[in-house]
Amino acid sequence: MPCSTPAHSGPRSEGVTRMIVGVPREPAGETRVAATPATVRQLIALGYDVVIEAGAGALSSFSDAAFTEAGATVGAADDAWGADLVLRVSGPAPGDIDRPKDGAYLISILAPAVNPKLVDALAERDITVLAMDAVPRISRAQSLDVLSSMANIAGYRAVVEAAHEFGRFFTGQVTAAGKVPPAKVLVAGAGVAGLAAIGAASSLGAVVRATDPRPEVADQVKSLGGEYLPVVVDEQAQQSSDGYARATSETYNEAAARLYTDQAADVDIVITTALVPGRAAPRLLTAADVAAMKPGSVIVDMAAGQGGNVENSVAGKRIVTGNGVTVLGYTDLAGRLPTQASQLYGTNLVNLLKLLTPGKDGVAVLDLEDPVQRGITVVRSTGDGRGEKLWPPPPVSTSAAPVRTPAPEGRPEPEPRNAMSAAAKTALVLIGVALLWLVIAFAPAPLPADFTVLTLAVVVGYYVIGKVHHALHTPLMSVTNAISGVIVVGALLQAGLDLPLVQVLAGAATLLAAINIFGGFAVTRRMLAMFSKGN
Repeated sequence: MPCSTPAHSGPRSEGVTRMIVGVPREPAGETRVAATPATVRQLIALGYDVVIEAGAGALSSFSDAAFTEAGATVGAADDAWGADLVLRVSGPAPGDIDRPKDGAYLISILAPAVNPKLVDALAERDITVLAMDAVPRISRAQSLDVLSSMANIAGYRAVVEAAHEFGRFFTGQVTAAGKVPPAKVLVAGAGVAGLAAIGAASSLGAVVRATDPRPEVADQVKSLGGEYLPVVVDEQAQQSSDGYARATSETYNEAAARLYTDQAADVDIVITTALVPGRAAPRLLTAADVAAMKPGSVIVDMAAGQGGNVENSVAGKRIVTGNGVTVLGYTDLAGRLPTQASQLYGTNLVNLLKLLTPGKDGVAVLDLEDPVQRGITVVRSTGDGRGEKLWPPPPVSTSAAPVRTPAPEGRPEPEPRNAMSAAAKTALVLIGVALLWLVIAFAPAPLPADFTVLTLAVVVGYYVIGKVHHALHTPLMSVTNAISGVIVVGALLQAGLDLPLVQVLAGAATLLAAINIFGGFAVTRRMLAMFSKGN
């Protein structure tokens, strides 16, 4: 099918240069809105006119007056649906498919992979449909990634919901009335949602543990205050090429099941986030595991809408098991923080329209040569009364980490390209020693002594700094830059010599060393401010 020709919106009147962006109200049960007053200003800066359906932002705490003040026009539902670009959070209901005009863009969350009938119905219309939840997993598309921005909110909210149901302290306390142990939280899956949950639970003082089939996330878990629990199996785990977990083997699943059984009996709260793209959510906790949990424990199954990680969970429901365990299968966790979620979703849309509007002239241009734009295009307007179905898109190379291919058995692995051989290192060392000897032997005093000190300082500095962990380089160097004060003193002494070249070099050394000193202390001050309670 052709996909390389840029596609524009529908027919436009001669001389009209600004397209209209419409934001209708969402259906019942959806608290978010596709634009906020802040994003409206950004859309107008891109050259668009914006019309908001009256009351569209009410559930997200955005009044019609706030939209008007931002420069939007508040109108009726038909005004918003009749715009050139229609922005929504939820996909269109069957009764809404005919509401956009021919040639318009419809941009929303669609889940096209699991809604083929909806895709087919949209292809009957002469419109262009973009799915915000189909953004390719590549670096340059991160600012459009709705799934990540919503998962971040959902992971945080999952901890809030769990804390509300738990009804006890997360943090441990020692009081006059006795000692209160900290809550134990297990997070299954360390993707965006899982990491947000780990950070929120850890900040509340809980003892947090996390599992994930990708061992490379262990450092991320640890950095947020959690403990990574590896699933120990004899086989080598398959490395993810896109940063997301893949379906695991039967051997891994059996070992993981034993880990979850042991942890379920020990922890107070379990938050599950495990999803495999294109498949039903994997089952992590069985009914027997839930039955072994302590009364009053809480489970938040964030995958309940895709089949659930927990046998007892029901999508959209709160249930309490016979042994007093509360299982939350809420599917609207992001929508429970509607103001923040709307702002992030609206920003994702603005970033998409920046991509579609390179001239900032209020005219959207769809370039199907761009893998990001091609990846989210579900249907393209053809101008002949029907749309062209472009789903599914061609695969995009999304490698998040290089997958290392093991060398054939019996054959040594090749040396990295940038690796220096031992002979080359030895040769460089010998050349350096020879140059040092020449300077010491033939240079006039006091240059040999100064050069010897410089050489020894370089060697010592290299080995000292080389042994410091990379995470500490910034605070270390920001403070040790004060050593540049020695350079300033030496340069000032040399500036007193009656030699123009020496004076110029001394002046340059003084200036550069001073910048180094003040810059080092400025960086240190900014780092310390990050830990100040006032910030």
